[in-house]
Amino acid sequence: MSETAKLLKVRFDKVTLKEATEKCMNWAKQEGSKHYVTTPNPEILLEAQVNTKFLRVLNKSDLNIADGIGILWGTKYKNLVKDSIFKTGKVWKFVTSLLCVPFAPKKLRSVLPERVTGVDLMQEVCKKSVNHGLKIFLLGAESGVAAKTQSVLEKKYPGIYIAGTFSGSPKKDDEKEIHKLINDVKPDILFVAFGAPNQEIWIAENMRYLKTTKLAVGIGGAFDFIAGKKKRAPKIVGKLGLEWLYRLIQQPSRIKRIYNAIIKFPIKVAKKY
Repeated sequence: MSETAKLLKVRFDKVTLKEATEKCMNWAKQEGSKHYVTTPNPEILLEAQVNTKFLRVLNKSDLNIADGIGILWGTKYKNLVKDSIFKTGKVWKFVTSLLCVPFAPKKLRSVLPERVTGVDLMQEVCKKSVNHGLKIFLLGAESGVAAKTQSVLEKKYPGIYIAGTFSGSPKKDDEKEIHKLINDVKPDILFVAFGAPNQEIWIAENMRYLKTTKLAVGIGGAFDFIAGKKKRAPKIVGKLGLEWLYRLIQQPSRIKRIYNAIIKFPIKVAKKY
């Protein structure tokens, strides 16, 4: 069991990308295993505050990775306040910890070792799966995106075994069809891109019906990035905590989601702690 930290009632595992990948691979190779992984970011934590079912699903997962520099900041700020002898100075701690995001991101790793994104974890698991002949199924995203993702992954990781893809939906009416499609090709690993909270709740409720699937991961928009439908921010932009700005320039329609992540979320954390 990895060490954990909590932020706004949600558990996070203190793991690096390498450690998270190793855990996933061990589960995927284990006969009879049934494990699922979630990738909480600031938006997900906000949703979990008002959706108790979602909160329970997140905390029952086998691994929660910190998908967002905001999560690293939140755990850092929480500890700064908790460890302080004096109750005063919260505003100063809030401001200085936020300044660490663009100017000293390494200082945010005092609680959680690093940001681990869903798309990075997915690609590492896909890469490692080749050596073990593990079967993968891609579920979700818009029509055609999963198939394009398969094509990109097969070129990137020769020998990868993607047993099937399906866009589907998290609707109850689609469950039996999805169960049959997945069970017919017998994958070891399932990546689900229905978006939060649908993908996490779907996995928690349907994993038991997937006979051979040992590992399921909810990965949000990872298919879109891998397929090239959306561009990822350059690494330096991500390290500076400015990925939100890159996405806003690309997709102005994301303004509400970005507001939640960079304004509403920090305020919620500050009020809580």
